[in-house]
Amino acid sequence: MTRLRKMMLEELQRLNYAETTIRSYIRTVEDFARRFNCSPDRLGPRHIREYQAELFQKRKLSSNSVVRHLAALRFFYIKTLRRAWSIAETPYPKWVFRLPTILSQEEVAQLIDGARTPYHRVLLMTLYATGARRAELTHLKLTDIDRQRMVIRIQGGKGRKDRDVMLSPKLLEELRAHWRRLHRKPSTCFLATATTVGISRSTQKRFGTPVRKRPSERESRKTCTPTRCDTVSPLISWKPARIYEPSRCC
Repeated sequence: MTRLRKMMLEELQRLNYAETTIRSYIRTVEDFARRFNCSPDRLGPRHIREYQAELFQKRKLSSNSVVRHLAALRFFYIKTLRRAWSIAETPYPKWVFRLPTILSQEEVAQLIDGARTPYHRVLLMTLYATGARRAELTHLKLTDIDRQRMVIRIQGGKGRKDRDVMLSPKLLEELRAHWRRLHRKPSTCFLATATTVGISRSTQKRFGTPVRKRPSERESRKTCTPTRCDTVSPLISWKPARIYEPSRCC
C-alpha cells in the first residue's frame, strides 16, 4: 500500500464513509493515476479536465457516473492532499433525472407468479412490498419484523439510516411459510448474499435494485426469474405500492 493510498484510506475511515464509497473512491483515484502513469499528487486541474472529457467522450459514461468520479478526486485533493479545489475549473456536469418505470398491478402479479421457486417468490414479494434494496433484504433479521405494529425495521440502509416500512398481512404469511421451509434457522431471513440473489437484470431494473454483475448464460437459465409468463394468476390480495427509483421507499 502506497503512502497516498494509506492517507486517503485513513481519511475516509476517519470520516466514517461507507465501505462501498471507500472502494469506489480508491478505485477512481487509482484509475486517474493509471491514466497518466503518474502519481496523483503530481497531477493538477489540467489533467482532471482531460480525464473528465475522456470519461464522457471515450468511455461514454453518464453524467451521474462522471459526477461520482469527480467527487472521489475532489475528496482526494481537498481532504487528503489539503489542496484547493476550484469549481470553476472543474465544474460538475448536470445530473440527469429520468421518470421511473411504474408497473401495473397485473404486471407485478405476473412477475411475482413467474418465480420458479418459493424462495424467489418471497424475495420478489418482499422487495416489492417493502421497497427494500437487495443488500438491505439480505441483512433482514427475524427480530426486524414487528408483528404487533405490522412494520419491518430496515437497519443501516442507504446513508446508514434506519427506517420502518409497512408489513402487509399477505407478506407476513409468506415470510412465515418461508421460515418454516428452512431446515437450518439462520440469523437472517434470507441465506443468499447481496451479490448472489437469483434475480435477472431486467427484473432488478424494474424493481429499482442495483445490478452488480452480469450473470453468464448458463447461470441465467438456472437462477433468473422470468418477467413474463403465459398465464396471469388472480391479483395478489395485498395492495401494491408504486415502484420508484432506488433512492425512494415504496
